[in-house]
Amino acid sequence: MITTRLIAGLFSSVVLLTSQFSYANPIAPEKVTLAGGSVGGAWSAIGTVIGETLRKEYPGTSFTYEPGRESGNVVLVSQGKVQLGIAHAQFAKRALEGLDPFKQPLSDLRAIAMIDPQAAVQIFARTASGITSIEQIRDKKMPVRVALNSKGTLMAITGEQIFEAYGFSVKDIESWGGRVNYVAYNTGLDQVKNGQIDLIINMLAFPSSQVVSAARDTPLKMLGLSPAAIKTLNTKLGTATIDVPGNTYSFEPVAIQTVRGSVVVVASAKMKDSEAQAIVEAMLKNFAFLQKAHATLARLTPESLAQTAPLALHPGAAAAYKKAGLIK
Repeated sequence: MITTRLIAGLFSSVVLLTSQFSYANPIAPEKVTLAGGSVGGAWSAIGTVIGETLRKEYPGTSFTYEPGRESGNVVLVSQGKVQLGIAHAQFAKRALEGLDPFKQPLSDLRAIAMIDPQAAVQIFARTASGITSIEQIRDKKMPVRVALNSKGTLMAITGEQIFEAYGFSVKDIESWGGRVNYVAYNTGLDQVKNGQIDLIINMLAFPSSQVVSAARDTPLKMLGLSPAAIKTLNTKLGTATIDVPGNTYSFEPVAIQTVRGSVVVVASAKMKDSEAQAIVEAMLKNFAFLQKAHATLARLTPESLAQTAPLALHPGAAAAYKKAGLIK
C-alpha cells in the first residue's frame, strides 16, 4: 500500500532531481531582447556582440538588440518586457533601493555578467574654454556650457553629484548664465567639436576611441577630481577610486585621479535558472570572440564576468560560473 508519506518522499525526490537537472542542462531561451544604449555607442556594440554569442551557441534562439537608456532598461527587465538589459551595477543598486530616479524599489533585478570593470568618470574641457578645474568653475561662477549623458542614467546622476561635491548645482550653473544639456555621449562630443559645449562628463572605459576621435579636431584638457570629491562620490554612489594613467590620451601626460563604476548585464529574478545559465555558458564558450569583438570586453577575464557586486548574481548565472570553476 502506497502511503501518503511515501508519495511525499517520491515527490520531493522528483523535485530535487528536476532542480539538479536544470542546472546541469541549460535550456536556451527561445527569444532574447537586450536593451542597451544609444545606437553607435559602446553599449550598443557590446549588446550586439553578446547576441552573437547566443546565435553561435543556440541557432534556434531569436535575438534582438533594442536601443535604450539604463533607467528604462532596468524597468523593462523588471516588468518582463525584455529579457536582458545593460546598466551600471551601482545604478541597479539604486533601483533595488528605490533611489532617484526610481519612485519605488525594483527588488527583482539580478546580474548575468559584468561587462565593463572600468567605467571611469572622465571629464573633458575644450582648451579654448580656459577651464582647468571644477573648483575654477565654482569660484569664478563661470557660465559654463555642460554636456551630461541622458537623463535617467548613472552617468547623468554622477555628473550632477560631482557638482554637488564641489558645493554647487545645475541650477547654480544656469543662474551664472550657463546651461546643462542631457544628451547621448556622441551627441555631446559633437557639440564640443562644434563649440556649443565647454565641458563634457561621462563614465566609460579608457582610452575612449570616441574621445580620441574628437580630440583630432578639438584641443581638449582632461580634468581630475579632488580627494574630498572622490570620497563624497564613493560614499554616495558606491563608486571606487581609480587613476587614468598619464598618456592614456596624447593630450594628457599626467595621471588623472577619478572614480569608476562597473557595467553589468541584468535580468529579472523571474528568468528561469536554466535560461540564465544558458546565456552565461554561451558567453563563456565564446569568450575569445567577445574579447576580440570590442576593446572594452578585451579587458575582461572569465573570472571577472562573475564580479557583479553590488548586484547579486542570478542563481542560474551563478550555477554556470560554478560549473566552470570560476566561483565557489
